[in-house]
Amino acid sequence: MNKGRPRIELLLSKQNQKELESMLRKRSLDQSIALRAKIVLLCAQGLPDSRVAQEVGTTNFTVGKWRKRFIAYGLDGLSDAPRSGAPRSITDTAVADVVKLTLESTPKNATHWSTRAMAARTGMSQSAISRIWRAFGLKPHRVDTFKISSDPFFIEKTHDVVGLYMSPPEKAVVYCVDEKSQIQALDRTWPLLPMRPGQAERRTHDYKRHGTTTLFAALDTATGKLLGRCYQRHRSVEFKKFLQAIDKNVPKSLGVHLILDNYQTHKTKLIHEWLLKHPRFHLHFTPTSASWLNLVERWFADLTNKQIKRGCHRSVQELEAAITSYIAQTNANPKPFVWVKSAERIIESVGRFCSQIYDSGH
Repeated sequence: MNKGRPRIELLLSKQNQKELESMLRKRSLDQSIALRAKIVLLCAQGLPDSRVAQEVGTTNFTVGKWRKRFIAYGLDGLSDAPRSGAPRSITDTAVADVVKLTLESTPKNATHWSTRAMAARTGMSQSAISRIWRAFGLKPHRVDTFKISSDPFFIEKTHDVVGLYMSPPEKAVVYCVDEKSQIQALDRTWPLLPMRPGQAERRTHDYKRHGTTTLFAALDTATGKLLGRCYQRHRSVEFKKFLQAIDKNVPKSLGVHLILDNYQTHKTKLIHEWLLKHPRFHLHFTPTSASWLNLVERWFADLTNKQIKRGCHRSVQELEAAITSYIAQTNANPKPFVWVKSAERIIESVGRFCSQIYDSGH
């Protein structure tokens, strides 16, 4: 029976064996070269390719490839063969100059560089500039915004809120509470053109307004369930009604801790008097300009992206029905958001960011 071509035996001299074993002892050795050295040493022991592949965690094809390369070229065969194609026309120095210009300068007639402007400045092609920017993660056309909290009690409030997330109190429920106000019921002036192969969904740029609503929401941090109510106005009167809804929803034996922002509606005399009559309620305020500490904001983002942003609603009632439906879907399969960053790490991150701002010279 024909079993194919006989395998060429790999013979290893003592000198080559010492060099290969010495290579493997180097911590700085490239992992791909280390793999090839192991393959050669095992093949020299007379092991079949399948056994060698199993030992080093690779394929029979790879073992056979480097066996043949070593037999043909010796130790030099373990290096990568030079790739075909023209040699590089852009030097490392030229790349460094592009990066430095992008980071440390601006063109005379603009606030930021474009590929066309940088190409004209350096004499390279636009595609070359694009490749360099992608390689270094540079995006001059984009800008992000940030906001620094000026709350004098930022540290104390951060510890308080994050402590509720990471070590919630016993015999109590923790709600993240906020209002998404002025949600518009919008409808396009013409019907949508649906998506089809090769064509995105299309809609007119203009729209009709059919009123607004405000969603009051309370996210249970432990279960991920959401309690929501829509009201036409956004006052302490409506906030009191929502507190009453929370009070009815939570068993009387449990305490209620609410994480919310510093909006004035939450601090009026009406709310203060109601809280005095309901001592099981405890309010925890996030620092000013730090709404990202409130987990219900993450749920609001999902609501916007999945239900409101591309929805068409011909009345406030349609809009509120869509919101109510989304809340029901959330509660049918709730998934709580898990907070993982400690208060200390948050405060350290903010401190480093502030240092960068102060050190920038502006």
